[in-house]
Amino acid sequence: MNPAAPDFIEIGGAALEFHRHDGEGPALVFLHEGLGSAAMWRDFPARLAAATGCQAVVYSRRGYGRSAPRDGAYGVDFMHREALDVLPELLARLGIERPVLVGHSDGASIALIHAAHHPVAGVVAEAPHIFVEQICVDAIAEARDAFAATDLAARLGRYHDDPEHAFRGWNDIWLDPAFRDWRIDGLLDRVDCPVLAIQGTDDQYGTMAQIDGIAARAAGPVDLLKLPDCGHSPHRDRPGAVLRAMAGFVAALGEPAGG
Repeated sequence: MNPAAPDFIEIGGAALEFHRHDGEGPALVFLHEGLGSAAMWRDFPARLAAATGCQAVVYSRRGYGRSAPRDGAYGVDFMHREALDVLPELLARLGIERPVLVGHSDGASIALIHAAHHPVAGVVAEAPHIFVEQICVDAIAEARDAFAATDLAARLGRYHDDPEHAFRGWNDIWLDPAFRDWRIDGLLDRVDCPVLAIQGTDDQYGTMAQIDGIAARAAGPVDLLKLPDCGHSPHRDRPGAVLRAMAGFVAALGEPAGG
């Protein structure tokens, strides 16, 4: 993927950047983390596409990466709106049916919400959130302080046209007291596709209760991958192990039940 030369597609009246890798089989659709963008996946989508032979689509949500800025404030339902309004339109415009959703952090939550309402071939949920934990709120508060006191804004400028907007859109919502009651575990009994849930044991934004909760409540089969020596970004911290697990998961989607 060349992050300097994205394509753009108009969704909901706004231009969203996206990158596409050709391939066969189900499309892998990558959904970035709360402070992420298409470019922040780096070469991982291309590597997974090559390992699976699948096509892959990576896009930046509105207000992130090179996508159009967002009008107005973000709401506490922003993940639901992305999953139920933006993503279905994007998939339809790109001619994608029954994708494999590969989500990281907020993107993993968006993937699960979408899968509870629309048919998908499978979900890879990497460091997902299904409810708000204090450990996550504390880490996001620390990020707010780092944004004010360090060069974090400048570093984010490598990946976002408006790093201030991107940061506030994530940080302010997660620290809003109204967001403490956000949760999606009640939707999981509607997720009947296979799920691969991945989390690092050193994740500063969540405990194993997140992926254990998916395994306990999802309607479909769930494989868990708990990675030692790994933080909130398993595809960056443990790329080899994550690539193998995801490629194996995608390959198994094409096998007959019990095969």
